[in-house]
Amino acid sequence: MEATMAANKKNIILLLVIVTSFVNPFLGAAVNIALPKIAEEFSMNAITMSWVGMTFLLSSAVFLVPFGKIADMAGRKRIFLLGNIIVTMGSILSAVSVSTPMLLTARVIQGLGGAMMFGTGMALITSAFPPHERGKAIGINVSAVYLGLSAAPFLGGILTQYLGWRSLFYITVPFGIFVIIMILIFLKNTEWADAKGEKFDYKGSFIYMVFMSMLMFGFTKLPDPMAIAFTTVGVMGMVWFVMVELRTPVPVLNIQLFRGNRMFAFSNLAALINYAATFAIGFLLSLYLQYVKGLSPRHAGMLLIAQPLVMTLFASFSGRMSDKYNSNTLSSIGMGIIVVGLFLLTFLDASSPNAFLIVCLVILGAGFGIFSSPNTNSIMSAVDKRYLGIASATVGTMRLTGQMMSMGIATLIIHLYIGEATKIPEHRPEFMQSLHVSFILFAVLCTIGVFASMARNKKNIAV
Repeated sequence: MEATMAANKKNIILLLVIVTSFVNPFLGAAVNIALPKIAEEFSMNAITMSWVGMTFLLSSAVFLVPFGKIADMAGRKRIFLLGNIIVTMGSILSAVSVSTPMLLTARVIQGLGGAMMFGTGMALITSAFPPHERGKAIGINVSAVYLGLSAAPFLGGILTQYLGWRSLFYITVPFGIFVIIMILIFLKNTEWADAKGEKFDYKGSFIYMVFMSMLMFGFTKLPDPMAIAFTTVGVMGMVWFVMVELRTPVPVLNIQLFRGNRMFAFSNLAALINYAATFAIGFLLSLYLQYVKGLSPRHAGMLLIAQPLVMTLFASFSGRMSDKYNSNTLSSIGMGIIVVGLFLLTFLDASSPNAFLIVCLVILGAGFGIFSSPNTNSIMSAVDKRYLGIASATVGTMRLTGQMMSMGIATLIIHLYIGEATKIPEHRPEFMQSLHVSFILFAVLCTIGVFASMARNKKNIAV
């Protein structure tokens, strides 16, 4: 009886994490498709338009590490529940926004809730599933992420074209309500708080949030002189944060996880580089298809669905394989395939056939699907259970920081080529040049990521 109850509980947890893992990527990728319509309604330029996505990423990245630690102390389910409530509220506020500041504020609120969910979702799965089933569960969860990404371009394009961009936010609200109700009914007497009773590191958390904000905000505004100052101070502040954490008995982020655990450190580095080299692809190609090729949001979405759809197929498979075979090898192979896809995208031009773009997206999807699940399994299996919340938060931080860097790089390059122009179609040659430079730089980054992935030891070392 107890075994059956435990099995049912872990399956419910997996279901709820899967739902949130589907909805958040869906919303993020669908917003990319809707950006031209949002920009048209609020008269945004290309730089401001990119901030509709980046405010969510910035807010999530800033709060992830503190909430990961809080989840270990106060309970992962409790923080996961609160995150779903806040994201649902943020979706409603986004849908009823009447100005750019209101929309960006709502996205910040969503990011706060997202940090709570990102910092606990993978930890809940790792807590509920034994090691021999963990890779499979993680693979299913990662597949849900890519399923959300797969549905986003197609459904997001249709919703944007026929019901308007606000429908993208309204449609996510029922999912949030479903998760909240399921937690309150089926998991009300269940909790995981392996670091309960530990003292919270307020000083480290404050330093982290302040200087991470400065670093990421400054990076996305480069090459403005004030942005250079923000970025420099942010880097110096993060160095100070590391020094403070090394001297703190119970830090918000255990730096020893990186210093004494090669598997954990290099797996996170590989994830950071991977997301920094890939996340902006959807943003750039969405602009390319609508502004250069002249496609509607629906048709652009139908093309972009190829990459996440292939990701979905490969992520579940590679997750199961990581339970049997070396995760390092699988991750490194996946990263190498991504390099090939990025290199091919550097040949994209205004007359490129759609079939060529689809081939590139399929290659990228296969590479990312093979990389992500084994790499995540490596990270979560490399630490003791009392650090699962912070490990989950670190995974999320690498992802969101990488995504923010990716968008920052893409936005910076676009800015260097077309400045503050609000009408990209009038600057197509310059935009295409920025596209090529971005893909070249991303290919170089991912090549470095292959070596980071290969640098890990084959044995996990729990700290």
